[in-house]
Amino acid sequence: MDSDNRTNVLSVSNDSELGSYVNASKEQVDKAYEAARSSQKEWGNIEIYKKVDMFNKVADELLDRKNDIAKILSEEIAKPIKDSLSEVERTALLIKTTAEYAKTLRSESIDGDSERGYKKNQKLGITRKIPVGIVLCISPFNYPINLSASKLVPALIGGNTVVFKSSSQGALSAFLLAEIFNKYLPRGVLNFITGSGSEIGDYLITHKEVDIINFTGSTQVGEHIRQISRVPYLLELGGKDFGIVSNKANIDKAVSEIVKGAFSYSGQRCTAIKTVLVQNEVYDNFYSKLKESVMKLKVGIPSDDVNVSFLINQKAADYVNSLIDDALSKGATPSWERKHEGKMIYPLLLEVKDLSTRIMYEEQFGPVLPIYKFNTLEEAIEITNKSKFGLQGDIFTDDINEAFKVANSLNTGTVQINAKSDRGPDNFPFAGTKDSGTGTQGIKESILNMMKDKLIVVNL
Repeated sequence: MDSDNRTNVLSVSNDSELGSYVNASKEQVDKAYEAARSSQKEWGNIEIYKKVDMFNKVADELLDRKNDIAKILSEEIAKPIKDSLSEVERTALLIKTTAEYAKTLRSESIDGDSERGYKKNQKLGITRKIPVGIVLCISPFNYPINLSASKLVPALIGGNTVVFKSSSQGALSAFLLAEIFNKYLPRGVLNFITGSGSEIGDYLITHKEVDIINFTGSTQVGEHIRQISRVPYLLELGGKDFGIVSNKANIDKAVSEIVKGAFSYSGQRCTAIKTVLVQNEVYDNFYSKLKESVMKLKVGIPSDDVNVSFLINQKAADYVNSLIDDALSKGATPSWERKHEGKMIYPLLLEVKDLSTRIMYEEQFGPVLPIYKFNTLEEAIEITNKSKFGLQGDIFTDDINEAFKVANSLNTGTVQINAKSDRGPDNFPFAGTKDSGTGTQGIKESILNMMKDKLIVVNL
């Protein structure tokens, strides 16, 4: 796209200029959709083995360039360099695995004589999986490589063409990913768009050419898509994952998993553990060990070997600080004196006494963790299920019956037993309830969501 209307991308760490992206106009959005439509039929007819070869080449190039891509990713969104590198490596594996799974898709036959009124061998139905058409993929800032690829590959491998809109923060990393894809794909199959969601978001979503939307982002934007979209959608939205620690838990294991789950990438993950409920008999022991572990976390610039770094922008930091202020005003006890410098918020634990404290139920997206003491598991389940979110939940216990009791009672898309909340493995189904999303993703599920059934009836 040629345009003088560009936005500079600044490093979250030091505000240095990393590059820029084009703020697409509505006319440029039209051209992206036109290219996607004109190339869709030809792309849909390409044999699956040829598509698999293309995606394997994409994955291989990602791995070849992983260090350079991870460096840009780390600078652009303040993700610790080791986590950025892991994201690129995981994405390459995701691409290869998704492409390989697509080889298993087959047409199915259905005999018609199971219905009253039809004779044996009178009708044979054949169902074929065909492309939906044009997929609008919208990715978030926190995983601009992985959560983009998890949308692009299922859509493309299913024979669809794509209009791809990345988050503004993360656009450089997403562009690199799109650039690698387009090196191996036919022209017009993948069309990358950048710009402000407030300027072109609604136009992209309501465009006459879009056939299905796959979005990851905030619950607020997801609700807006629900209201204005005229086509099907997959929505992966916010989370407020509760970790429940039973008095039958392995405390050392629970502490280790909760620290990783709550503080990796500074808590800026929809699947981060964002509230911990601890049964009273083990509370003191758990909290003492949790404090000791959190104190060891390394804080600093993302290019160093750190656990916690800057939040994505000052607005995000201000919001997290407002939640801390509210908690302290309602009697919460901090683990130590709070510390924050601009976009950098240092790890903090908050012992919460009042359930009306905002941080108990609002998604903080930062390295601050509220802890609440409960008496019975029924109480913990009730507190968890009051949340408007329902992405994942965690139960820590060595009693398998207790684990399944809690798992079956939580109104969430996933329950982890004795482990932190996590999106992977990528071949597992991934879904949320309530305000955490609509639809199920995962390798198999995502491909099938991007295709539709066509029935051909043979009358014998």
